Amino acid sequence: MANIAVNNRFPASLPDSLLESWNEQLEKMSASERVAWAFEHLPNNFALTSSFGIQSAVMLHMMTQIKPDIPVLLTDTGYLFAETYRFIDELTERLNLNLKVFRADISPAWQRARHGEQWQQGEAELKQYNLTNKVTPLEKGLDEIGVNTWFSGVRRSQTDHRKSLPVLQVIRGRFKLHPIIDWSNKDVHEYLTKHNLPYHPLWDEGYVSVGDEHSSLPLSAQMDEQDTRFNGMQRECGLHTDGDGI
Repeated sequence: MANIAVNNRFPASLPDSLLESWNEQLEKMSASERVAWAFEHLPNNFALTSSFGIQSAVMLHMMTQIKPDIPVLLTDTGYLFAETYRFIDELTERLNLNLKVFRADISPAWQRARHGEQWQQGEAELKQYNLTNKVTPLEKGLDEIGVNTWFSGVRRSQTDHRKSLPVLQVIRGRFKLHPIIDWSNKDVHEYLTKHNLPYHPLWDEGYVSVGDEHSSLPLSAQMDEQDTRFNGMQRECGLHTDGDGI
């Protein structure tokens, strides 16, 4: 591995050619091999982010089998489904998760009093809502723990934006690795079945992606998976994109 100077946020200089070379290697690896490579070659501290969505048990199980005490960061908007909160409790107990929960500095009720329901006010207001309730709390958590490398369970099949994601990227000043980026829904199902892990309880009600109550819909005819989120507006909430003003 090339010698990389690391501060508390970012490898100070990383040649594009080196990142490309790493990704060429990572594309040929299995998910577990990618995780092992990251622990060997990338700077700590390490963390896993999770929305505790439909298929989140895959990454939670995979990562804790390799590093049982890895911090699991959740951004709680206050608008998650009741089923999600119960799912969080279930998986935290079952997998003995080192769960770290982060929230906006101002409560959901106070935000509504000031701004109304921003998710219904167009794309600009929705982006601000996501910045306040998702991106900023996540960055606060990553800073607090001193994370230099974080793992995420996003997959290329989920949205148009994610189709072009590499296994490894640098986002908002940190390494971000996607171990199951190339997994299909079949791969996910087989892993869950093999390890006797649950889908999110709303899977049985037709949900293929679950976030806030106000931004999640069950899948219906003529809909792609990405159409079930964000009221048909933004495909990404900002957690997995760069350049969001953080």
